[in-house]
Amino acid sequence: MPKSWNPNLQWDMESCIAGVYRKSGYIHGIKEVEAKSLDAFVGVQKEIQLLCANTESFLVQSLGVNVLLWGARGSGKSSLVKALLLRYAAKGLRLLQVDKEDLEILPEVFDALREKPYKFIIFCDDLSFEINENYKGLKSVLEGSLEELPKNIRIYATSNRRHLLPEFNDENEIFGYEGNEDKIALSDRFPLCIGFYAQGSKEYLEVLKGYFNAEQLPKNWERICQKATQYATQKGSRNPRTAAHFYALYQSNLWELL
Repeated sequence: MPKSWNPNLQWDMESCIAGVYRKSGYIHGIKEVEAKSLDAFVGVQKEIQLLCANTESFLVQSLGVNVLLWGARGSGKSSLVKALLLRYAAKGLRLLQVDKEDLEILPEVFDALREKPYKFIIFCDDLSFEINENYKGLKSVLEGSLEELPKNIRIYATSNRRHLLPEFNDENEIFGYEGNEDKIALSDRFPLCIGFYAQGSKEYLEVLKGYFNAEQLPKNWERICQKATQYATQKGSRNPRTAAHFYALYQSNLWELL
């Protein structure tokens, strides 16, 4: 049975600044979003500047474009999108998360939201497709549909893949074969693509420091940094997510046992 919008279950956009589309056909409203301030991010100032400039253009002038944030796992892509809501909710921004499996419902979502007195970011987190998955509907929604995207809606997606689909050497023009233009065309429909890259030890520890009071760091800060570095080595990555996980372990008094 195809998914359908349930008009009897409404999203209270005044008190719920965010929502999540549920598979049964309604939006679950969220009053308090799990997010941190944009000022708390370290090492991604250029990325924040681009994202904020685009969002402000959308809010003020109904301009702005669809955005793809791609790159290393745990680098803060999803957290940045959620942080936008903290900064701009008072200016009329609302965030609706739609999972990849439910993207076919987007035309109905657009119909339900296009006349609302808010600006909406449709948030597609960890978006990627395998070879046998159908992504044609998303391409049409981004560009190519008979009806243009509503002026009060933009799509922000995150992905670990630059082109959203797996790539193989025999499809890469660099290796002397004809590139798969259909795959590249999907990500090309996002006018703004912002890349995120793996961080070094210095940047990783700066992110961790942000979770503490930078003016009054613990007296055993060097020991904490040593354990945090060991933890990142065990996890196989020095990124903001790893720093957040270590801080949670620190708060739970588990860090010395690692």
